[in-house]
Amino acid sequence: MFCGAGGSSAGARAAGVEIAAGIDMWPLATTTFAANFPDARVITSRLEDLHLDSIKKQIGTIDLLLASPECTNHTCAKGGAQRNEESRATALLVVDYARVFRPRWLVLENVIHMRPWSRYGELKRSLQALGYHLQEHVLDAADFGVAQTRRRLFLVGDRKEHPASAILSRPGRRKSAESILDRAGVWKVSPLFHERRAAATLARARRGFDTMGETASFLLVYYGNDGSGGWQRLSRPLRTITTLDRFALVTHDGSMASMRMLQVPELKRAMSFHEVGCYEELILPEGTRRDRIRLTGNGVCPPVMEAVVRSLTAAS
Repeated sequence: MFCGAGGSSAGARAAGVEIAAGIDMWPLATTTFAANFPDARVITSRLEDLHLDSIKKQIGTIDLLLASPECTNHTCAKGGAQRNEESRATALLVVDYARVFRPRWLVLENVIHMRPWSRYGELKRSLQALGYHLQEHVLDAADFGVAQTRRRLFLVGDRKEHPASAILSRPGRRKSAESILDRAGVWKVSPLFHERRAAATLARARRGFDTMGETASFLLVYYGNDGSGGWQRLSRPLRTITTLDRFALVTHDGSMASMRMLQVPELKRAMSFHEVGCYEELILPEGTRRDRIRLTGNGVCPPVMEAVVRSLTAAS
């Protein structure tokens, strides 16, 4: 449900799951999902518009239901803007699909700000009424070998047993933002300091240089209000990727500071949409840059979902 490009499904596949189907209302998402999972049935529709008994006949019996309901109207990134309650309520469709398909396991992924939602308790009680034992996890992708700090809520359910109380993360040092960058010269850069550059961008850059030195390399971070000053070190995991183009790389060759935006292949690496030996690379369509960034930012990091699914299925 809400399958997107298939990040959750890629993680589940790495955990040994066969992907039966994906449903999303965005045609570009389902086109992408079909390219990534050619053996799965793919449905382009609003979930509430589908006749569930008919869909069950098409898909058949399933063991696991994955769902990443719309998160825009839960996230703090929306600031003080009014929330759309109808959009939030799409999460309750998980109950309808679980009631009809009766999978043993389910995983609902969303931003952690879903928990204060007024109907979150109703969602959990409804799933428990269907016989699911539930467990909440707040997981950071950076703890699972992903070069990105990305904290998300995972509500997991098992109809036969109580789910594990902890999800094992990957040991070792966190991956850095620098590890996902393409080598110098692959992408075109432009001078950082010129008359058309926005004053706010230059202010971010100056704060970075003031801290790290006049020839340092670092990232500018747009659309953030966490007090970081609008920049981050390359030695740390990338800050959370969103559906917007929000990261710019600043470099200095000794004589001039340059800047470029991070590119889609780099953002895919920061989502672990490709990790040699674990995951098949998720294909993104040759559409607009904005669409591909949206597909990427809406995704779930496969290593995290792999760990979650393994925690559920280990006892079976």
